[in-house]
Order: sequence, then structure tokens, then C-alpha cells
Amino acid sequence: MNKTKRKIFETSMKLFAEKGYDATSVEEITSVVGVAKGTLYYHFSSKEEIFNFLIDEGMKLLQNSITIKISQKNNSIDKLKSIVLIQLKILSKYEDFIKIVLSQIWGHESRNIQCQKYVMEYLALIESIVKEGIERGELLNADPETIASEIFSTTCISLLYRIKRNQTISINDLYKELEKILFNGLSK
Repeated sequence: MNKTKRKIFETSMKLFAEKGYDATSVEEITSVVGVAKGTLYYHFSSKEEIFNFLIDEGMKLLQNSITIKISQKNNSIDKLKSIVLIQLKILSKYEDFIKIVLSQIWGHESRNIQCQKYVMEYLALIESIVKEGIERGELLNADPETIASEIFSTTCISLLYRIKRNQTISINDLYKELEKILFNGLSK
């Protein structure tokens, strides 16, 4: 990605996270980036395309990181722990990204449906690991959909809570807290 496209991408992400998608205009993006509309349209055909690109790139990063890490693990608990740690790291580093995804998950517009699709795919990955763990006798027999949702939501909310309170965040400390909360009752 060239320098101008990256700046449009990063500025759009920041504005979408701060103001919301609907309240952010192409004019505002170009003004903050310091480029003409034509330059923006050279890189992206619309605000919707910027949004789609942003969500696609963020979810690819998360999914690729998880796929690599869990392929190195032998049991479901270790895979789930890896998912939690990676999710915390990515959410911490790309706070604006998760704000956008979570703010856009509700509704019926194409961007809402796109965010829903990605979150559901992500939850399905976690569910498959939970199912595998139950089948192998590594996890208690429980509803995989509920467990996957709990892992995703607890991780997101605990990190956003700390960020909102302006606390310095130690990913390792937060991970240790979540590890106790999430996995003590889940392990068989």
C-alpha cells in the first residue's frame, strides 16, 4: 500500500471510530489527509469501499494471526488461550478497528452485514475448537455457540473497559485475568 493510500486508510479508520461511519464525510477525510477528492477516488471509489477495505484488512490480520498460532497447539484449551491472547493484542494495537466493527455490527446496511459476517465467521472458528475440545474430552460438555460468544465478548469488553477508563493496559496482566475467568470453569 503506498503512502497516500495508507494515510487515507488510517485517517478513515480514526474518523470512523471517533465519529461513526455516517457522520464521517469524504470531504472530512480528504481535509484531514490533505489530499484532493480526486486523489482519494484514485485509491478508493467511495467511502463504502474505504470501509470495506478497512474491515477486510483488519479481519484478515486477526484470522491469519490466529490460524498460524493455533496450528502450533495440540489441545483445545491451548488453542482457545492463544485466541484470547491474540485477540487482546490485536484489539489493543488496533483499538479503532474493533470500535468500528462493534459499532457497525447492528443494522441491515451492507457494511453492517459485512461486519456481522466476519464476526460470525470468527465465532464459528472458536466454536469449532470448542466442539473439538468437547469431543476429545478436554472441555466440559457445554454449548459451543455460547462459549464462543463469551470468549469473544469478554475479551472485547474487558479491553474496551480498561481503555475507556484510561488505564495503562498490560496485555499479559489482562490475559492472566481472563485466563482465570474463562478457562477455570471450562477445563475438564
